[in-house]
Amino acid sequence: MPLIENTLPVLLLWALLGYLAGSIPFGIVLTRFFGLGNLREIGSGNIGATNVLRTGSKPAAIATLLLDAGKGAVILLIARAAAGEDAAQLAALTAMLGHCFPVWLRFRGGKGVATFLGILLALAWPVGIACCVVWLVAVAISRMSSVGGIVSAAASSILVVVLGYGSTYLLCVALTVIVIWRHRENLQRLRAGTEPKIGQKG
Repeated sequence: MPLIENTLPVLLLWALLGYLAGSIPFGIVLTRFFGLGNLREIGSGNIGATNVLRTGSKPAAIATLLLDAGKGAVILLIARAAAGEDAAQLAALTAMLGHCFPVWLRFRGGKGVATFLGILLALAWPVGIACCVVWLVAVAISRMSSVGGIVSAAASSILVVVLGYGSTYLLCVALTVIVIWRHRENLQRLRAGTEPKIGQKG
């Protein structure tokens, strides 16, 4: 973990800002903007890019993916520039929590994969790129977004050590736990053989 350099009030401020940034539900905002209906009533009801894709709009899905990734990356970079690495990592963690458990949606948010990858790209770009490659390979083989998310998250804690970013290890472990927890129902469906593939509307 990084050296703690900021006071508690400063860290709490960045924790709050991170949560607020992460809690912006871009999937819901964009589906309404594009007139695609209520995302909660489509497919899995999830607010992420995979479910947005089930509306049939690739532009909306891509925009959701980029914005969900961007909100985690941007708040981390701003916190790092303004207050240092301890504030940056805390803001990143709370941004992830904000995405997965937004107060505006009764704490029923997304699975966190896009936000997770965006955070890693800003946190330590070689690790972020490696995890994106792992996600792509896992998705290409399985055709399931959930498999890509779970595998890339699990790989992150190994990659940060292998690539020499040990100070980010605890954050990566925390993010991995959140991703896997948010995919617990997907894991049950994977075991049952009922997990839908990318682009499947049901």
